[in-house]
Amino acid sequence: MTGLTVRPAVPEDFPAVARLTVAAYEADGQLKDENSYAAVLADVATRAASGEVLVAADGTTGQVLGSVTFVLPGTPYAELAGPGEAEFRMLAVDPAAQGRGAGAALARACLSRAAELGCHAVVICVREGHAVGAHRLYARLGFVRTPEKDWSPAAGIQLLGLRRELTAQAASDLG
Repeated sequence: MTGLTVRPAVPEDFPAVARLTVAAYEADGQLKDENSYAAVLADVATRAASGEVLVAADGTTGQVLGSVTFVLPGTPYAELAGPGEAEFRMLAVDPAAQGRGAGAALARACLSRAAELGCHAVVICVREGHAVGAHRLYARLGFVRTPEKDWSPAAGIQLLGLRRELTAQAASDLG
């Protein structure tokens, strides 16, 4: 995580966020048959109006390396979150910048934000059979499979629910 800054995205970041998010999903094979989802991923302004878009930037150059959208239940981008839970979506790291800790920094920032807001858990979903690195990252961060949160947004796409409890001790471990 050395050399990274996680901060709220500003409109000037939106083109870079759009590009890297689509590139990350394409690199993982998640957009193979889904051109319409690429447009959703690239619409950073709408995500920012409905939740909090965070970016991980290189601490020296300021280059945006990754992004994530943090949302609360009842907001337009919340798919899984119920009362007392937060959710993050569309965590993506530029394929050229992967391995530098940006994904972990963004996920930890979302866990910290949820704890600040008094949430008792964070829920996310990952596509079955894709994003192997993401599955490993989320396991390291304490997320556990929550089959009752599994769902399918379209035929042939299965999303697996994951959940991380935010106890007082777990929240203090995020620092």
